[in-house]
Amino acid sequence: MKKKPKSFKNKLLIYFMLFAAVIFSVLWLLQTVFLQSFYNRMLIDNTKKAAQSIRENSECENITSIIDSVSWDNSVLVFVTDENGKVLYFSDEFKGAGQKNHNVANLNGEHNDNGIKNKHGNGFRNLPEEYGEFLERLTDSGEDTIEYSNDNIYVYGTYIDYYNSESKAILYVSTTLDPVGSAVTIIRFQLVWVTALSLIVGFVFAWFIAKSFGKPVAQLSEKANRLGEQDYPESFEKGFCSELDELSKKLDSTSEKLIETRAFQTELLANVSHDLRTPLTMIKGYAEIIADTSWDDEEQCRADVAVIVRETDRLTSLVNEILEYSELKTGEVPHEFVRVDLSALTKKVCKSFEELYKGKEENIETNIQDSVFVNGISGRLERAVYNLIDNAFRYTDNSRTVTVRLSATDTAVKIEVTDYGSGIPETEIEHIWDRYYTFRQRKGKGVSGLGLAIVKQTVEMHGGKCYAESTQGKGSTFVIELERCK
Repeated sequence: MKKKPKSFKNKLLIYFMLFAAVIFSVLWLLQTVFLQSFYNRMLIDNTKKAAQSIRENSECENITSIIDSVSWDNSVLVFVTDENGKVLYFSDEFKGAGQKNHNVANLNGEHNDNGIKNKHGNGFRNLPEEYGEFLERLTDSGEDTIEYSNDNIYVYGTYIDYYNSESKAILYVSTTLDPVGSAVTIIRFQLVWVTALSLIVGFVFAWFIAKSFGKPVAQLSEKANRLGEQDYPESFEKGFCSELDELSKKLDSTSEKLIETRAFQTELLANVSHDLRTPLTMIKGYAEIIADTSWDDEEQCRADVAVIVRETDRLTSLVNEILEYSELKTGEVPHEFVRVDLSALTKKVCKSFEELYKGKEENIETNIQDSVFVNGISGRLERAVYNLIDNAFRYTDNSRTVTVRLSATDTAVKIEVTDYGSGIPETEIEHIWDRYYTFRQRKGKGVSGLGLAIVKQTVEMHGGKCYAESTQGKGSTFVIELERCK
């Protein structure tokens, strides 16, 4: 059985807890396992820096004050001796300002006349027990500087030019490497409480964060599950983050398109089914007539075939208009605009109608301004002008005349197509651009009810507008307005 994945909220909470566990594990590791090595490294580095500071200032008149200051600041023991172990000066972290004429034992245990008194009283500060070993190491090394350490002490030694000393002096600096076991115990005890309290606070904080993140994600999941439904949830608390706000907008837009698409499909089936059924029925019927009765009658057969061809053309035109409108509505038409000569385009369409109705009663009158250009798609604009003129001829009634005008100002272009038919009722004029509008299309003159809808979609795609003006009994004028291109 496949395991059900955890919710976004629970996963976020788990990741926060794992993050906290990793952080505290690293903290415990650094504060316990590596604490002693870190501590020793820092002491050694500070001791080296102290020795270097004394060495650099060893010839200064106030070298003793410098030694006292360095010793006090870094908690180190400092001895300056000659090569035989005679103490020239010493200082430690307990000593105040350097004072001469106090007894200090030299390497042989004898008291020097220039001894130093420390804060512990009038006692002596003897040289370290390992000082003899230190001198041997420094002498035998053949180097100017040595350093070594054991479990308890770190020693740094070097030769210096000491103030008022005729020969080379030896600088001895050491520090105690105290174990930090007791400190680790204290730190560990403190970390137990810090960790416990931090985990509790972190858990509560992580729970609130997971809840805050989980809520909008759950809302978006609900919206995604109900895309395209009539009761699609529009509520969403915006402002949590820009990415989720943008995703919510995309879902809303997608839902609107799905609802519109479903409505379009329903309307398509309801309104076009009759238009599709009629030509198909006639094609089938006349084909059967030809096969059954008129096969031997050449004249009747030719008439029946003409009906089939006419209905086939009607069916093809219907399907083409449906596909064209669908492309415009879904935005699948590429918007690669170019400079279009609208004057030449309109004249071309008018010429095609003149050829179509040559020798017939239909007549087209034109008044087209030359050299008018717009930015757009030539084929789509030509289709829009064609649909308007075709629509006008369908409803021009007895006059059989259609007037086409194209005029332009410095910024705008206007195309007007006028028929002289019965006109459109005022209550209906706002709806004639709707797809499958049935007032005129269902009187047997229209093809699919999409002609004017295609015009509207094309004009809006080009950033223009279209409208109609009509007077009952006198005819109608359909207008397209576009932005002019110089």
